[in-house]
Amino acid sequence: MTSLRSQTDSQMDKTRQGNPEFAQKVDKLLADAVAFKQGDSALAVGSKAPSFDLPDANGKQVKSSDLLANGALVVTFYRGSWCPYCNLQLRALSQRLAEIHGLNAELVAISAQVPDESLSIVEKQELTFPVLSDQDAKLAEAFGVAWQVPEVLTEHMKKDRGLDLEKINNGNGSILPIPATFIVNQAGDIVWRFVDVDYRNRSEPEDVIEQLKTLN
Repeated sequence: MTSLRSQTDSQMDKTRQGNPEFAQKVDKLLADAVAFKQGDSALAVGSKAPSFDLPDANGKQVKSSDLLANGALVVTFYRGSWCPYCNLQLRALSQRLAEIHGLNAELVAISAQVPDESLSIVEKQELTFPVLSDQDAKLAEAFGVAWQVPEVLTEHMKKDRGLDLEKINNGNGSILPIPATFIVNQAGDIVWRFVDVDYRNRSEPEDVIEQLKTLN
C-alpha cells in the first residue's frame, strides 16, 4: 500500500512544477512558522480533550460523548475539501476505517467549512465517517491548532484557485486549523497526537492504527 507521505510528496512535486514561485514562498513561510514553533500550543498528550457538539455534512449534530461511547476516538483537523493534501489524508484514513473500527475506535474529521460545502467531499470520496463543521474554528482553538492564515496563502487561494474562504467558511476568512490528528481514549484523555504547521505533512494512517493497538 502506498504511504500517505509518498502521495503528499507527489502532490508537492506537482505544485512545484505548476507554480514554482508560489511553492518557494510557501517553503519560506512554513520554514519561518516552524522556526517560531507555531503549533506548539496544541494540547499535549495527557490533556483532556475538549468535548464538542458540531453539525455533520447534512446538518445533523454529532456529539463527542456519543463517539466515545464504545471506545477511543481519532480526531483529525483538516483545512477543507478544497485542499488536495487533506483529500489525500481523508481518503487514506477511509481505506483503514475497518481496522479503526476493529480496534474499538471511531474516526471524525473536522474543518471550518459550512455543512453544505463539506457535503461534496463526502459524496466525492464516499467517506463513511463523520465530517463535521467547526465554522468559527472555536474547537480548533480549544485543541490549540487554530492558525491565522498568512496573506500569501489567502492571495493564492483567491487569485490562483478562485477560493473565497469567507464564503466557504461562512464568514471566517482568516482562521484555519493546523492539520492535526489526536487520539482520545474513552476517558477523554489525549493519548497521541500529530501536529505540524506544514500542511503538506500528515500523520500516517499506519501510525494511527499502531497507536490504537496499544489501547487494546
